[in-house]
Amino acid sequence: MSDKYEPLTESYVYILLCLYRQPSHGYGIMQKALELSAGNVKIGSGTMYGAISNMLKKGWVSECPAETGGFERKRQYELTDLGRKTLLDEGARLRHLCAAIEGQTGVAE
Repeated sequence: MSDKYEPLTESYVYILLCLYRQPSHGYGIMQKALELSAGNVKIGSGTMYGAISNMLKKGWVSECPAETGGFERKRQYELTDLGRKTLLDEGARLRHLCAAIEGQTGVAE
């Protein structure tokens, strides 16, 4: 993990997960997050675009060329190497947290 690590919100984790394998536009990310979370996480457009804006500033995602359809151009985003590292670091942090909980409670689910 990096020297200055910040735990991610659930929405941030799902957004990064949605971009892990392929680029997507905002609406596609919102739909994929709902699917990946089995309907438990619904990312609203305000949260989505605020998070994307922040992730662009942090260098976790970048805007990439998108196919145009009709008269509208949808912005499409992709994960950067730093974004991949951030997601994997968060996975390691959460596994460590789960192990600590299981070690103290004896309950593994």
